[in-house]
Amino acid sequence: MKKISGIGASKGIAIGKLTLCVNIDDHIAKKDITDVASELTRLDIAKEAAVEALNEIYLKAMKRVGEKNSMIFQIHIMMLQDDDFYSAIQNAIKNDKVNAEYAVWQAGKQFSEMFSQMDDEYMRGRAADVIDISKRLIRCLDNSLANGLDSLTTPAIVGAVDLMPSETVQMDKTMVLAFVTREGSKSSHSAILARTMGIPAVVGLADAFAQLTDGASVIVDGEAGDMFIEPDDQTLREYQIKQSEFMRQQQELKLLKGTKAITKNGVQIEINANIGHPSDFDMVLENDADGIGLFRSEFLYMESSTFPTEEEQFKAYKTVLEKMGGKRVIIRTLDLGADKQVPYMNIPKEENPAMGYRAIRICLDRQALFITQLRALIRASAFGKLAIMFPMIISVDEVKQVKSIVEKVKNDLTAEKIAFDANFELGIMIETPASVILSDLLAKEVDFFSIGTNDLTQYTLAVDRMNHSISKLFDSRHPAVLRMIQMTAESAKKAGIWVGICGESAADTTLTEFYVKIGVSELSVTPSAVLELRKAVQQVDLKD
Repeated sequence: MKKISGIGASKGIAIGKLTLCVNIDDHIAKKDITDVASELTRLDIAKEAAVEALNEIYLKAMKRVGEKNSMIFQIHIMMLQDDDFYSAIQNAIKNDKVNAEYAVWQAGKQFSEMFSQMDDEYMRGRAADVIDISKRLIRCLDNSLANGLDSLTTPAIVGAVDLMPSETVQMDKTMVLAFVTREGSKSSHSAILARTMGIPAVVGLADAFAQLTDGASVIVDGEAGDMFIEPDDQTLREYQIKQSEFMRQQQELKLLKGTKAITKNGVQIEINANIGHPSDFDMVLENDADGIGLFRSEFLYMESSTFPTEEEQFKAYKTVLEKMGGKRVIIRTLDLGADKQVPYMNIPKEENPAMGYRAIRICLDRQALFITQLRALIRASAFGKLAIMFPMIISVDEVKQVKSIVEKVKNDLTAEKIAFDANFELGIMIETPASVILSDLLAKEVDFFSIGTNDLTQYTLAVDRMNHSISKLFDSRHPAVLRMIQMTAESAKKAGIWVGICGESAADTTLTEFYVKIGVSELSVTPSAVLELRKAVQQVDLKD
């Protein structure tokens, strides 16, 4: 028996046989050709097949993981049809007289390298997408390189160097017990999809991945990040018990639907869900969340080739508010910049985009853009319980400027005789040390605080949360971060406003009691974590 460890990316225990995916890197050979026309025809046929396959995957993904997580495949189709990318492949075949597979792979590596050297994280993420579409095109050229994830006939644990989003979403949950990868991180597309689909996953095995062999019996612990190869009888029995216990716990959590998150001493906490797309509300309702604590509105901009209109935004916000049936929906104004870029906004490249031109800074600079969104939001308030939240605040002046613009929009809508609910709440995200230090002053200007622990941890500890080489230093339980949160909660209490947490650490049940004790009254997490967090709150006893 061998034990290897990586990064636990999605909870759960899986026991079964390992199926290793074909690594295309090892199977691409350069071949000289004489019939250029035939090779170009092969390429065109493969491209059509790839586009058709991506359309099918998109439709399948819509049913499994919702529209937000499916849009990546529409992006892949656009990239596959990009003139520059496709011309580079054609030119290699014509000029170098090489086989289409090799031409695709070389063009893919070239464009991937170009994206990977860009400054912002969002564009660097497109590097993986180029490799993904290159692999798909090569598989359409050579059927022997198909990875078989969508055609498994017996349940298996899937192993791969890395799994692209299109590969992950094709997984049939009844056939894929878990997946493990050599590369990847807890925040990668595939890891997020695994959590959404409820598939145990361990990523980032690094050199230990080389110890895996096709057909081996393995155990995967998706929470601890451990793998056992050819486990002995004692280990097998131990993990069979753990697997049964995990499944029992999941069933028990479902019994909490319809209950409230109330501590043993009668303190009630609002447990809300974070979403990034209107289609995600099904998961919110399925997991019985009290409302939506963070609706990331930037999806409207990232999924569009141009600025979304007021009407397009209004319809999206109205849909969510109506379907939530009077439950509070907190919508964050657009938080673009840094790792979330859209080409048509022409945001200049920056040395340090995480601390640059982003979020509220863009909104206050490009006020016409901001006003369009605010009009759509305030109009939508007539259809539910709306709260509007502004990100990346660092000063009282910013908040006063925002409130002034909001009042202008309200006055304009009133003059135009357009209905809205004047009682919607205004809040800000506390995610910078500056906003924490000024929280006593900021609390006098708003109705609520929502603490974004991801960025607050990053800025407090000076640790780039996207830099995997220092990921061990990113610690939302760091005493400095917890003191920042406590200071914010105390300022909110003195001003008589409520405070919530919408960052990843809201789901950390080891911190639940601490949050309740300092006066946090709302926690917003990924929908799948709602019931587990509700249970944690119900177990809190403040007598101690």
